[in-house]
Amino acid sequence: MFQTLAWDEKNKILKLLDQRLLPHQVVYKKYRRASQVARAINKMVVRGAPAIGITGAFGLTLEALHFSSGGFSSGDGSSSLDFWHTMNNAYQEIVSSRPTAVNLSWALNRLWKNAETAVSPREVAEQWEKESLALLQEDINTNKKIGENGAALLNPGCRILTHCNAGALATAGWGTALGIARTAHQQGKVEMVYAGETRPYLQGARLTAFELLSDGIPVTLFTDNSAGHLMQKGLVDAVIVGADRIAFNGDTANKIGTYSLAILANYHQVPFYAAAPLSTVDPETENGDSITIEERDASEVTHLGGQRIAPGQATACNPSFDVTPARLVSGIITEKGVIKYPGTPGEFIDS
Repeated sequence: MFQTLAWDEKNKILKLLDQRLLPHQVVYKKYRRASQVARAINKMVVRGAPAIGITGAFGLTLEALHFSSGGFSSGDGSSSLDFWHTMNNAYQEIVSSRPTAVNLSWALNRLWKNAETAVSPREVAEQWEKESLALLQEDINTNKKIGENGAALLNPGCRILTHCNAGALATAGWGTALGIARTAHQQGKVEMVYAGETRPYLQGARLTAFELLSDGIPVTLFTDNSAGHLMQKGLVDAVIVGADRIAFNGDTANKIGTYSLAILANYHQVPFYAAAPLSTVDPETENGDSITIEERDASEVTHLGGQRIAPGQATACNPSFDVTPARLVSGIITEKGVIKYPGTPGEFIDS
């Protein structure tokens, strides 16, 4: 299992696994400033809601460390104002790098509140570094609890269908949706994991298949438009996906194509689960209509591997996420248990 991000405590450097190069190259890149981290998040060097939240926290920490190493006096009021002005700019740059995943703002806000009692930029930087490291470890522990809670819903011989990548590569380690597959595999319950290719960025083909194969978990890759066929043939016992933001009413935003899978699962009476830490539930977002959907560059659709595959004059839309209504979600698997909302489908797998 590869490490998505690592903190070099001695040199105060953030290391990120460049997921754009997987599965063919395993390359870690180093970051020292918030602006570099924001760009890495935006350009998909790192992706996955929990992972970008932790990465964003370290990005803010890097900026505080950079400022405090410049010799600013803790007793200089103007330096304090400069510090918070600089940190606010760094916060805004990082939080706007990917607008849909709530974990990013959640992690940054947690750092911000943590600095309320600090008296100097150096003390803020030290507190933020400790908090970022705590976020990283908490995420791994949280994912393992999600894995246990999700695996308890599955029967031996289960065949899981998943979409995008919600594994160790999308978190600090272990994973949410794939964390459930990992735990269930350790328990001898998993017969097969079906991984959708996840156009246009191919996270399923490049990342999920790579991750599962590396851990010896059986995986079959399928084209996104084959999901209905697999369910029709009775080859899927559960659909388990991740989530980037969950509204207060249970509407769930995840990688584009998730809504279609939920409709197919509902029609074929296959349970559809979203797996996410409670930090992904946004109490400030009333329902799915209020979730901002990131629109990415059309070239991700018109090109593949740097080569244009569409006619030169063709235009393309490229929403990165869609929203699945709560009524189509059998349950949201969290570290505290399974959340069910009124009107959701009944269980089809004994828990």
